[in-house]
Amino acid sequence: MNRALNYIGIAKKAGAIAIGETNSGAAIRAGKGRILVLASDSSGNARRRAENFVYGTQTPMVVLPFSKEELSLVTGTNGFSMAVFTDVGLAAVFMAALAESEPSFGETAEFMAKKNEKATLRKREAAAHDRNRKKGKAVKPAATGKRRRDI
Repeated sequence: MNRALNYIGIAKKAGAIAIGETNSGAAIRAGKGRILVLASDSSGNARRRAENFVYGTQTPMVVLPFSKEELSLVTGTNGFSMAVFTDVGLAAVFMAALAESEPSFGETAEFMAKKNEKATLRKREAAAHDRNRKKGKAVKPAATGKRRRDI
């Protein structure tokens, strides 16, 4: 079995993937979609709907080399042709695994790796901000001693 397919199963178990046309569209409209994946044997109508979902967003759409049946076996969900990753880290790892087996996905894998780096940096900055808010940043000690008076 392909590593990329395994990542789809992991994302399903983690709750980091929206499966099906309705759920995929809702996730993208809510701004939570990171990458839309489409089965190789999906219908023309499903492809058009997927293109309409990602139109005007920065969410990339990828047509997978896997059929609906292979995707159904991995996720345990019957007959779906479209899914959306909602976690940027899992989406980046999935695309890297897909690019290993098929180099044509390399550009999208690089794009997702950059998005993952930005998200990781934002998480680190937010954690540092929370630490500073809770403990307080070190402040210079106040000057001690008497003040001079003008005489």
